[in-house]
Amino acid sequence: MTEDAAVEDAVDEADEELLTIGAFAARSRLSAKALRLYDRLGLLAPAYVDEASGYRYYRAGQAERARLVALLRRLDMPLTRIAELVEAADGGTADGDARAAELLAAYWADVERRIAGQRTLAAYLRGRLSGRSSQMYETFAVETVRVPEQVVVTETRHTLADELPAWIGAALGRLEGAARACGGVTAAPFVVYHAEVSMESDGPVEACVPVADEAAARAWVERYGRTWETKVRVEPARTLAYTRISKAQVAHPQILAAFEAVEGWVARQDGLEYDGPCREVYFTDWDAAGPDDPVCDVAFPVR
Repeated sequence: MTEDAAVEDAVDEADEELLTIGAFAARSRLSAKALRLYDRLGLLAPAYVDEASGYRYYRAGQAERARLVALLRRLDMPLTRIAELVEAADGGTADGDARAAELLAAYWADVERRIAGQRTLAAYLRGRLSGRSSQMYETFAVETVRVPEQVVVTETRHTLADELPAWIGAALGRLEGAARACGGVTAAPFVVYHAEVSMESDGPVEACVPVADEAAARAWVERYGRTWETKVRVEPARTLAYTRISKAQVAHPQILAAFEAVEGWVARQDGLEYDGPCREVYFTDWDAAGPDDPVCDVAFPVR
């Protein structure tokens, strides 16, 4: 079959005009280079490709999808989310359009949250670089407290910063459920950072809940704890240097200033040294707390 005959057959099958890539590029107001890229990425395949020449042909009706893909890429939307959105929109139904709009709204909400966090981080860094960091640290009152030995059920995970808040909430919830089966929770849950957690470093982080009955806790872990790698250990008595922060201040990067304020305080104390990894102690109901309510102690063990 000749190339012209193959193209004619493709036209007959769709009952719609087929355009060369150059003509389709002009119709969709995109470059041929962009169209080849969209094909390679699986976002917009030609209606027909000649096996001998490799020439691409498009249906005129694909122009709307091509423009939509181009606009979504300008929003830096990941390819998988673009594919999901354009598939929903391709149905041409009211439900499909509504679903596509929901997907776009969800993506943009994620972008705005990320930008808000970056904006706050930039302000924090400007304060550090301009020498105003000491003013920020002065807003944190640092004290010490003696914490007795505790039996704790724990769950440890390697996690990056963007996954950390969700994991902390889930892990502490699981551990508090375990503690209720082991005589109850005896003190405030806490999270221990055994190494740095950022977008490049993944800890590990250990969630801990103090329990009343060590034997019951060990039995519970033996029976149920393997799914989440739950363990039981004895946390030794410690002195903590800490500052208390609100729910709003727990957010990154505000919490970094609290950690640095405690570190600065420790450095100014003669003869005081660190006695273990830093931690966050959550002493109240997180869900019930408002943005300005105290919820967490940022703490360093010292001796």
